[in-house]
Amino acid sequence: LLISFGLVTAFMVVQVVTALITGSLALLSDAGHMATDALGVGMALAAIQAASNARVHPQRTFGLYRLEILAAFINALLLFGVAGYVLFEAISRLGDAPDVASTPVLVVGFIGLAVNVIAFLLLRAGSKESLNMQGAYLEVLSDMIGSVGVIIAAIVWGITDWSWVDPVIGAAIGLFILPRAWNLGRQALRVLVQAAPDRLDVPTLQAELAAILGVVDVHDLHVWTLTSDMEVLTAHLKVAAG
Repeated sequence: LLISFGLVTAFMVVQVVTALITGSLALLSDAGHMATDALGVGMALAAIQAASNARVHPQRTFGLYRLEILAAFINALLLFGVAGYVLFEAISRLGDAPDVASTPVLVVGFIGLAVNVIAFLLLRAGSKESLNMQGAYLEVLSDMIGSVGVIIAAIVWGITDWSWVDPVIGAAIGLFILPRAWNLGRQALRVLVQAAPDRLDVPTLQAELAAILGVVDVHDLHVWTLTSDMEVLTAHLKVAAG
């Protein structure tokens, strides 16, 4: 995460400067997405460190594990904001798309692809460990696709001078972000509202507990996810006399 954060943050600055100089919306949208990558990876890193290093406190009986889920949820909100801005700008530019210098955009697009591939390979294994890591991994994956879009846009408008290609590619990147942001936010929100994990059928679970020899009643059954791969169950089981 730390290496990926350094790579993404450094390249984000390069993208923003190049996008402002060339006027490329596709590159600016990818830079905006890269900014959320940097923030998302940074929050993931900070949340993991805080949760891991938190001292045991009598008032925090579950520690600070939820910080990882909160970071993932904020990451999803940021993605929604970026996608909305990019789509708004793309629609406003379709009728009057400015000329874009394709060569510097193409060069930056290839560099961005290389950066994202490195970060993708670094985060791939950890993405299976937690929702927080999955959010960071998906950020980098989608940005890698965004870099491919920037490269395609730069090549097409460099050959054809079709000025509308840039806002169309920018809008496509924005549309690609939206469903991912929704899925990440939905998963994080389920954890934050303490919903039972999707894979568990609570009524069946209650019936199986009631079927245990000697158990005569099951009540106050609660199942929730504290953080990724850390599920909790509490219940009152009434047993037969003796």
